[in-house]
Amino acid sequence: MENLPSCPECGSTYTYEDRGMMICPECAHEWSQADATEETAAVIKDSNGNVLADGDNVTVIKDLKVKGASGAIKQGTKVKGIRLVVDAADGHNIDCKVDGFGPMKLKSEFVKKN
Repeated sequence: MENLPSCPECGSTYTYEDRGMMICPECAHEWSQADATEETAAVIKDSNGNVLADGDNVTVIKDLKVKGASGAIKQGTKVKGIRLVVDAADGHNIDCKVDGFGPMKLKSEFVKKN
């Protein structure tokens, strides 16, 4: 039996192929193999629309309150060597270390690429 991809809508593993289309019997979602390969290449962009990559340096564009900390990350703070998280459920798709705060997660909409 060949390995078929899980359904991108509901995550079901019971997908099957019919006439070049992938079909999920649980949610009735249909997609082509070409669509599935395009969706796997997720792109994360900064506030200006520039594509971000692992290891990039970014700058915070607005003051960000930090839960549990006495202060905030100030606008203009430079963050070096970010790591992207593609499937971030809460929207915090950047892992990084901010000087004075330590390791944390940021949203790409609040940074710009240097």
